[in-house]
Amino acid sequence: MKKVHKTNSWRDLAIIAYKAPSDSKIYGTFDADVTEVVKYIEKKRKEGIRLTITHFVTAALARTLYEDIPDINCFIRRGKIVMREDANVFIAVSVGEGKEMSGLVIPKTQELSATEISKIITEGAVKKRRGEESGVFAAKDIISKIPCLLRRPIFLFIKWWIVDLGLYLPFLKIPPDPFGSIMLTNIGTLGLTTGMVALFPIGKLPAVIAMGKIEEKPVVIDGEIKIRSILPLTGTLDHRIVDGAQAGVLTKGAVGRLQKPEELDKPNRADYYG
Repeated sequence: MKKVHKTNSWRDLAIIAYKAPSDSKIYGTFDADVTEVVKYIEKKRKEGIRLTITHFVTAALARTLYEDIPDINCFIRRGKIVMREDANVFIAVSVGEGKEMSGLVIPKTQELSATEISKIITEGAVKKRRGEESGVFAAKDIISKIPCLLRRPIFLFIKWWIVDLGLYLPFLKIPPDPFGSIMLTNIGTLGLTTGMVALFPIGKLPAVIAMGKIEEKPVVIDGEIKIRSILPLTGTLDHRIVDGAQAGVLTKGAVGRLQKPEELDKPNRADYYG
């Protein structure tokens, strides 16, 4: 047998957090034509502004969730639906040379432009890669130091206290809603096109969306074959909250908004328009 290697703090947390797969998850995949977004990103890059597809998908998801399908912007507590007021998108970030996962919540994402989202993600990622963690991801290092036999019972207590009761744990500094409204992760940076990602037990998320690697593909448009930049997207959905019809609205809204990158790069709030 091979020697068992020491796990990192994220893996320690995952081992105690997840049980065997159960029944409330559904999955879906769809392709988004992001040709116009890719062109816009190239244009801004020539102007010295670095934007990525993640920034535009973040903006598109948040606006769709807030404007088109707000009834899934919620979570379940003690058998009752609790609504969220804003669409706060959680962005997954790799740290520790890609060996660990972290992330950050962008408050009121529905109001932000792609450029504003870019600045928030960049600043947050720099801090996290320096080891400046907070909230649930700071807590994972504490939990990983707990003896193995006690980790899961303590984790279940933390989950019950924060998720089920909606209370705050001062010594862990985990906020009541640590993962926001919806999670977005970019697995395309790893060379992957699709991936069925997990719903984290304490996430209270209706959906996790995975972005795959953009590829050029032939598409029939108005009876002609054209080469377009296609972004594969995969969703893991909590079926207690999201059904097929709602998933369709989320997909249609996000993909439609990605056809207008200029609009996504404008702030979406009243003070911007005067």
